[in-house]
Amino acid sequence: MSPNENLVVILTALDLEYEAVRDRLTGLAVRRHAAGTRFEVGRIGQGGPRVALGLVGMGNHPSAVLAERAIAEFRPSAVLFVGVAGGLRPSVALGDVVVARKIYAYHGGTSEDDGLKARPKAWEIPHEADQVAHHVARAGEWRRDLSDASDIRVHFGAIAAGEVVQDSAISAQAQWIRRHYNDAVAIEMEAAGVAQAGHLNRALPVVVVRGISDRADGSKAVTDGQNWQPRAARHAAAFAVALAQELTVDSGRGNGTPNGQGSVFMPMKNENIATGNARVGVQAGQIHGNVTIGQPREEPVDLAVSIAELRRQMKQACLDGRLDEETYAAAEAELDAAARCLRDGSATDRGGFLVSLKRLRGLVADVSDLAARLAMIIAAARSMA
Repeated sequence: MSPNENLVVILTALDLEYEAVRDRLTGLAVRRHAAGTRFEVGRIGQGGPRVALGLVGMGNHPSAVLAERAIAEFRPSAVLFVGVAGGLRPSVALGDVVVARKIYAYHGGTSEDDGLKARPKAWEIPHEADQVAHHVARAGEWRRDLSDASDIRVHFGAIAAGEVVQDSAISAQAQWIRRHYNDAVAIEMEAAGVAQAGHLNRALPVVVVRGISDRADGSKAVTDGQNWQPRAARHAAAFAVALAQELTVDSGRGNGTPNGQGSVFMPMKNENIATGNARVGVQAGQIHGNVTIGQPREEPVDLAVSIAELRRQMKQACLDGRLDEETYAAAEAELDAAARCLRDGSATDRGGFLVSLKRLRGLVADVSDLAARLAMIIAAARSMA
């Protein structure tokens, strides 16, 4: 299925990171996943793109699982992982923002008689997302409502993602990273999991945005005491939300007008030049799919298939904000009731099937595509009675 071009998933590991992003969203509503995960879905500004926000906790393993869960639930156009990290270079100051051009899973290796050999995995930022992120950094609008933004810089570089908190510049792990991942400018614990989830979902774009909250050199307790974590998280959130908005705008490629479902209508003019006794049978610009001349042959309607397609459309309408969460839940309940009646198949149940569909019609009447499909199902059900 095609991605939802007007929705971006943003994931964080810590509560303070989550709150920093949440503060920049409006119209938030809870979305409960069947396995218990809670996401909040809102918008950037009043009419901006939709964001599904989730908290994954610390570590690459939970971040991979919940990133996969979010991708399957929302089918986003991109996934952003946002939060804080430790800086590995003197040129990367506390509070600066790092966008990962490359993500290393640095704990891969093989232990041999002559020592531990690195077997890294790495994921690069998609080219288009990289270009958009550079544009956001150059434009500088993302800093507008940050009171301490005058000296914040945005760095593009490699990020090392492992399984432990690094707070030393001289430990064996610090030396290992310096030796084998010498271009890393920051270190954290979740990016590799999210990057892997995106890679396994048809290379869905993943962008990792980190605010530098410590120097990973033994001074973490001091910088945490100076409240660098919330400050760095705010900076990362500001950049990430601006990036999310640009990514959704950029996904509508071309100069046409978006149709609200990720496609673009291209402006086109058709001119009829038939003369004399000639007749125009079909006049069209761009044609996608089949063209049928004359009356189409009527095919029997498979009610079970139609119900399944209606369920998918309802979920998409909820994701797009055309159907609010409360109405969506009520509509799902009526659709479940209709599906049960259809499975049971008795005459009484056929009557219950139509009753449930009529109730559902009242719930989704304002959503044109849902109402149209539902009218087709009701007509087909009546013809079979």
